[in-house]
Amino acid sequence: MAFISCKQSKRPDVSKIQVDIKIERFDNELFAGKNKNITEVDQQLRSRYGVFYDDFIHRILDSKYSNTESLANLYHDQAYTDLTKEVDSVFPNLKPQEEGLSETFKYIKYYYPKAKIPRFISFASGFAYQMPVGDNYLGIGLDMFLGKDSKFYKAIVQSVPLYLSRRFVPEYIVPRVAETYAHEELFTEPDENRTLLSKMIFQGKILYFLDQVLPENVSDSTKIGYTQQQLDWAQNFEGDIWAYFLENNFLYETDYQKIQVFLSEGPFTPGLGENRDSAPKLGVWMGWQIVRKYMAAHPEVTLQKLMADNDAQKILNQSKYKPKQQK
Repeated sequence: MAFISCKQSKRPDVSKIQVDIKIERFDNELFAGKNKNITEVDQQLRSRYGVFYDDFIHRILDSKYSNTESLANLYHDQAYTDLTKEVDSVFPNLKPQEEGLSETFKYIKYYYPKAKIPRFISFASGFAYQMPVGDNYLGIGLDMFLGKDSKFYKAIVQSVPLYLSRRFVPEYIVPRVAETYAHEELFTEPDENRTLLSKMIFQGKILYFLDQVLPENVSDSTKIGYTQQQLDWAQNFEGDIWAYFLENNFLYETDYQKIQVFLSEGPFTPGLGENRDSAPKLGVWMGWQIVRKYMAAHPEVTLQKLMADNDAQKILNQSKYKPKQQK
């Protein structure tokens, strides 16, 4: 019990911070117009959703037609109807997501009181966009969170490989919103971040930020997008991965092609592990471990100070990060 209460007490008290997030169901309102007067539906959606509605038609759906023609095409498309029905069955309401986001944004507001909370608008686009950010809104493409076994994902495997669609599950919505918001609204990566180390530490700081603001029941594997096996692999071979980075002088590499291997999504990391069993984006994972170690060693450093500190070398040095290799 002592351990549990200790863990709880590390978090600031945000009970007095007023945040009550509602996700606007554009997907429902759009579909509700199916057998109505299209001109009226267009006017209603335009007055209620403004910029988002325009972006939805012309950017997200990439329609070259007028709004009313675009709506008519959509309503005549059986695939759109099938997809909307599936979205409705998985998400009859968005209460769990709204509660998770309300909690998350209370913490964000605690650390960054001036942070502006955008409108959250849910939609379905036929797998075109998962989380578009526009003028004062953050869109949530519910068709990209239907559950990893959804029949739709098996059909689009050419454009969306299974290693990505296995994360298209409802419990990923809150972490992905928080991550997208952090990248787009709070912390832009400095242009001078050219080395693998600087990019590792930047991404590690974002994940550490998620540690502080997401509900505590969100697992590490969900934060970084690993399977449990990939997380276990990264933890088991942490020392070996670090040794591999050092031996090959990767930390100060600036060649984009070479360093992307350690930062981007994929089924595994080429060059590491046997039988393609390694975890992907190991640079991001390592950066996270370094930042965690640095913050554990420096309790005087606030979250705001950490996020504003772009000295990756200092953070590495002062973390005294030296994971042990496997025997």
